[in-house]
Amino acid sequence: FPMAAADPQVLALAAQITESREQDIPLLLLKLKGILSSPFLGCEESNKIKQDIYDYGLTQYCLLVLKQDHSQLHGAWATAAQLAEILSHCCVGLEVKEDPEEFYKKFLPSAIDSLLVLGKRLQARFIRAIKEKEKQDFLHWFQIVTDAICWLFGGHIQLAACVLQNDRFLQLLITDDVETAIIMMSVLHNILRINSSVLLQVEEETLHSVLDELVYKLSSTTNPAVGSAATKLLLLVAKFCKQLVQLFTARYKGLKGLLSKQWTGKGFDREVNQLLDLLYLEQSSGKGGMQKQHQAASIIQAAWRGFQTRKRLKKLPQAVITLQRSFRAKREQELQHLTKQKEDEALKLQMQLQRQRAMRLFHERQLALLEVVHASRVNKYMQEMEEKSALTIQRFWRGYRARRIFHQQKQSLKEYKAAVIIQRAACKFLEKRRRRRPLSPWKEPKGLSDEQRLALQQKVDDYIKLHPASQMSEEMSKELHMQAQAKLAQFLLRSRLDQRAAQRREALLAQVNTDVELLMNAPGLAEITEKDLGAFMSRSIPVATKARQTHNTMLKYTRWPWWKKLGDEFIQDDVIPDDAINTELETLFIQGRK
Repeated sequence: FPMAAADPQVLALAAQITESREQDIPLLLLKLKGILSSPFLGCEESNKIKQDIYDYGLTQYCLLVLKQDHSQLHGAWATAAQLAEILSHCCVGLEVKEDPEEFYKKFLPSAIDSLLVLGKRLQARFIRAIKEKEKQDFLHWFQIVTDAICWLFGGHIQLAACVLQNDRFLQLLITDDVETAIIMMSVLHNILRINSSVLLQVEEETLHSVLDELVYKLSSTTNPAVGSAATKLLLLVAKFCKQLVQLFTARYKGLKGLLSKQWTGKGFDREVNQLLDLLYLEQSSGKGGMQKQHQAASIIQAAWRGFQTRKRLKKLPQAVITLQRSFRAKREQELQHLTKQKEDEALKLQMQLQRQRAMRLFHERQLALLEVVHASRVNKYMQEMEEKSALTIQRFWRGYRARRIFHQQKQSLKEYKAAVIIQRAACKFLEKRRRRRPLSPWKEPKGLSDEQRLALQQKVDDYIKLHPASQMSEEMSKELHMQAQAKLAQFLLRSRLDQRAAQRREALLAQVNTDVELLMNAPGLAEITEKDLGAFMSRSIPVATKARQTHNTMLKYTRWPWWKKLGDEFIQDDVIPDDAINTELETLFIQGRK
């Protein structure tokens, strides 16, 4: 904060904002309007208060609030519009002596950009509003923001070019809404009135965009208010910038006819006549130069047409050759197409004749067989022939369908198997590398400085004061510890008993499955022997069967081809994949279903 004596109201407001929550700051900043509009302030006192407001950072607070989401503020758009007005009044008349470049080069352009963004949002909501009350409110707030912009660049003339070069100003100007368009044209009128040469300082593209929009409004609307505002602006531009009159006559050739036919007798004939006089005067003064330019253009066009004709005549033989080549190629294609069509028709006719001949031979063979076969067996013979024919057709159809399905699934099945092998190898490699990864070395934390230690200790003390810990006696702590130990012992005992019960269930299930398999594979009662009876009485036979199948599984795994063991180089040699063993061991219990 500054050391010089400051206004007590500004000082109290700055202290209150510093201690307040973020959502309450916009409402507190509205108090600046009452401080600035006090009737007892003179010019020097007002400037001194503005200097104090800027030194205490309240102006920067206003700008930061305007950059936030205005719909979340208390008072929403009304608060944002009032803060825009307060910001413009705080900046006008302020002379910053310390670091003026920061104020004039960065702060003021940022303020202009924030105000234009706020104006663009208000304009969009005004256009979308349906209720008349909402439209009037948004239009009132939009007028306040545009007045704040005019007040700001009126106090700082260099901001006029900044406003005109801003893309959002052109977006605000380019609108079909009558009320906001008139307000934005009044802002442009104030810019030209304050700095008449600003149009010569901006880029040519910006200048053309502004003038194009003004001429478009004259040609696209019949509203007298819009036409009057656009005409007055064009007249003001023509009076202040004589160089732009030539641009009017050259770029907008139909402007004179538009003004004289459409806007004469609309209530602003004096401005229309003045603008027409300036345009006709410029046209008469530049008529001789235009005639010379037309003659020069005619000579250039004649020379260019002659050059183009001579060039076309030189290329004519080549063009004829190209045309003949394309004609011969097209005729050859048509002949080939006709030849192929005739061959297809001949093949179709030949196939039809072969079918007829085969059908005739088939009927002749049937008649010959009917003569040989006895009459009582004809129906049976015909039924057998129909069944054989149906089986033949079904066999061919199933074979065709199976081959088609196989060809469709062959590539996808190959890709799926390859993806599974690659994924398995990658997962095993990553798991092995994760196991071998060394632990990161211990890094000693950086020490705290004395100031940081004091600040941290102060935070800890404040937190302890705000959140006092509950006191517990030693006897209560011991009792709580004993209860926790007892519950832990009960949990461990219960988990141990559950584990033993699960092991017994698994063993009993394996025994039941083995007995089921033995019963399913056992011979009938008429064929049973004492040896078969011993298989049910002995408990070692299931164990031996399981050991034998495990041994066979391991032998089969060692004989696998290399492509089945692609990812197994990351596994120890004595480890067999669980899925390979489980695939074989499943037959011990569910062989009867396979």
